[in-house]
Amino acid sequence: MEKVKIYLDEDVRPLLAEVLRSRGYDAVSCVERGFFGLSDKEQLNIAIKERRAILTHNIKDFVQLHKKLEGAHFGIILSDQIPFSVLLKRTLKFLATTSSKYVKGRLIWLSNYK
Repeated sequence: MEKVKIYLDEDVRPLLAEVLRSRGYDAVSCVERGFFGLSDKEQLNIAIKERRAILTHNIKDFVQLHKKLEGAHFGIILSDQIPFSVLLKRTLKFLATTSSKYVKGRLIWLSNYK
């Protein structure tokens, strides 16, 4: 199973990328890369260029982008604003049980990974 590579939108704490990397996952944050203040579309385009799924709390805007792109992306992972420990737990469960092939072109609700 090919692992999902994660790109964190600027509304997700960069600490999540650090913790995920420490556990062997390929995760980057737009903030730590200096891509702060870009539009949602620009952030998604970076994720697409790097063949990464994007994780965001910005549900409304990214649902619309998903519809506009008709699934032409490597996954959009949506999460409500939740405590960091819960976000980490759900993200780890998602990464451990999901392949990049499954995620490609899909909207994924992190709340399904409790």
